[in-house]
Amino acid sequence: MGDMESYKVMLNGPAPWGFRLQGGKDFSMPLSISRLTLGGKAAQAGVGVGDWVLYIDGESTSAMTHIEAQNRIRACGDRLCLTLSPQPDHLHSPPQICQTNLEGKTFYSKKDKPLCKSHAFSHV
Repeated sequence: MGDMESYKVMLNGPAPWGFRLQGGKDFSMPLSISRLTLGGKAAQAGVGVGDWVLYIDGESTSAMTHIEAQNRIRACGDRLCLTLSPQPDHLHSPPQICQTNLEGKTFYSKKDKPLCKSHAFSHV
């Protein structure tokens, strides 16, 4: 997470801050913003759904569990400073159409959609 573009937002309290977290060390995925409240403090500050939370009040989140991050946010009181990184570009790109004919071939399925082997394990 070191070389990515990042930005800081300062949210003035009190809570609620207008966002929901997902991830953490205990989920083996970076902490990120999973939902924003329409018109909430985070949305008004330009926070984006999917943005990674790199720091909470100057403390790195790289080793934080989900509950540790929640507790750190609660401890901020009336001012919350977040350092975030926009969602990686590959997650914003439109889905690619695969032209592989699966008739008579082994295929995989994800959410009841047939996938060829090369796309079954991609992050598209």
